[in-house]
Amino acid sequence: MKKKLVIGITQGDSNGIGYEVIIKALSNANVLELFTPVVYGSSKAFGYYRKHIPETENINTNLVLSAKNAHPNRVNIVNCTSDDLPIEPGRLTHESAKAAIASLEMAVKEAKAGYIDAIVTAPFSKKGVTLEHFKYAGHTGYLIETFGAKDGLMFMCSDNLRVGVVTMHIPLKEVSSSINKEIIMSKLRLMNQSLRRDFCIEKPKIAVLGLNPHAGDKGLLGSEETDIIIPAIKEANAEGIDTFGPFPPDGFFAATLQAKYDAVLTMYHDQGLIPFKTLSFDTGVNYTAGLPVIRTSPDHGTAFDIAGQNKANPRSMLSAIFLAIDIYRSRERYQEIHSNPLKAQIPQPEDRRGDYQEPDLTQ
Repeated sequence: MKKKLVIGITQGDSNGIGYEVIIKALSNANVLELFTPVVYGSSKAFGYYRKHIPETENINTNLVLSAKNAHPNRVNIVNCTSDDLPIEPGRLTHESAKAAIASLEMAVKEAKAGYIDAIVTAPFSKKGVTLEHFKYAGHTGYLIETFGAKDGLMFMCSDNLRVGVVTMHIPLKEVSSSINKEIIMSKLRLMNQSLRRDFCIEKPKIAVLGLNPHAGDKGLLGSEETDIIIPAIKEANAEGIDTFGPFPPDGFFAATLQAKYDAVLTMYHDQGLIPFKTLSFDTGVNYTAGLPVIRTSPDHGTAFDIAGQNKANPRSMLSAIFLAIDIYRSRERYQEIHSNPLKAQIPQPEDRRGDYQEPDLTQ
């Protein structure tokens, strides 16, 4: 019998929609049969928001000092803030930003101790935490450094779409100078390994988008494709990573070419996240590949404009929780298969490239 996983959930900014989507996601008793939730944050804030969501008032909670004391059939809360935390829905405050950082740090501490099996992070304000001397542009950079990973991949996932980005939260004017063959290769290796280990796709096919309009049009509209991206694609294929492109970014998703591949690597944040959120906003998940710990997050922000109004949709939070569980189980299966190849076999995905002609990488 498989063990019941313990999932740590950070509160995010206490004045955003984090608590609302957490409470709504955990309000179904059937959900609690799948895992044991541990919310890192504030029992005061949890109670405040629960009162404003009438259909969730009967949630059974359990206040604990640590996830190691979690009740398996209740929503466990680890207090990471003082009892006088002010709750001001819709407002970015020093206290709410500090609370977001404290909850994240406690979840990381407990993950390192082995008390939780995965971390699901509710959104915080990047501006808010930066004002509190948090030196990272988001969760991803913090987790990469804290867990000592060589690199990490911001990997947006839904049921039918997976999109990774080479550069993350940097100004658009810095994207071109931040791209080189080495960083693209690092992301391709991470993506390939994640698809195999975390999603049980034994031989993934990865599409790579160009940086410039029309993928540079053979150098007419930019040289990054010919000088950097194509050499990286060639090197990846030489390593046995099935990599295709570079594809013109404007038409790739419009032509639904993503259906022919297991994942898409894009060059910068908006190039990947605009089409991803357009196609998968309600159920999309932000997954950080490359970490020793599993970390997922809803694909939305703090939504201060609707905080405290019982308007937030919990579907992305639920998807983030379920994906964390799925990845944990996939890693178990991957370990089982690759420690004893005769014990199980992974069904191979069908070739989804069809009759599409791949770009000529010799140009």
